[in-house]
Amino acid sequence: MKAMILAAGKGERLRPLTLHTPKPLVRAGGVPLIEYHLRALQVAGFTDVVINHAWLGQQIEDYLGDGQRLGLNIRYSPEGEPLETGGGIFRALPLLGDEPFLVVNGDIWTNCDFTALNAPIKGLAHLVLVDNPLHHPAGDFALVGGEVRDDANLPRLTYSGIAVLHPQLFAGCSDGAFKLAPLLRDAMAKGLVTGEHFTGRWVDVGTHERLAEVEQILAVQS
Repeated sequence: MKAMILAAGKGERLRPLTLHTPKPLVRAGGVPLIEYHLRALQVAGFTDVVINHAWLGQQIEDYLGDGQRLGLNIRYSPEGEPLETGGGIFRALPLLGDEPFLVVNGDIWTNCDFTALNAPIKGLAHLVLVDNPLHHPAGDFALVGGEVRDDANLPRLTYSGIAVLHPQLFAGCSDGAFKLAPLLRDAMAKGLVTGEHFTGRWVDVGTHERLAEVEQILAVQS
């Protein structure tokens, strides 16, 4: 299975760190955020990784190169102007092939083991959900018997930014900027989205405070 890391965001809430450094190269514990994902992917048996980028993206290519230093084969999907989550993945589909692939948001930090996700899925998507963080108390989707539903009447969890997606999820889409969530909701309505509840460490590194939270976790681990 191939993997894709979404790395095209500007990281505006992390300014001034991101004025001259792309968000995926912001460091926590002395290591760029994106490198934690790449190391975990390599350990989980992934070898081919696609990374999209926009803001200061050449720095990402310059730092990671072809991935051989990390035991990976990395290819890039440059966007120029960000295409949002759905559009970025759609643009990269020629590099990802016809089989399901793992997608990981570049601006999260987690100790999730990707090994179990390197497996076939039923339907069009398999989402990793987490407990609702303080900054997103309402959550996103419900998880019922392994099926993900868009039902506001059920207890909801938060989408972690980690998923296995089938290319057919994007059938009928066209090149340009669009979000992933509407495609997922359409698939949920057809019962084609499975999911799991991850209870390990997960931080959406969108602010200086949450970057400091990751630093604290890493300090304890070391």
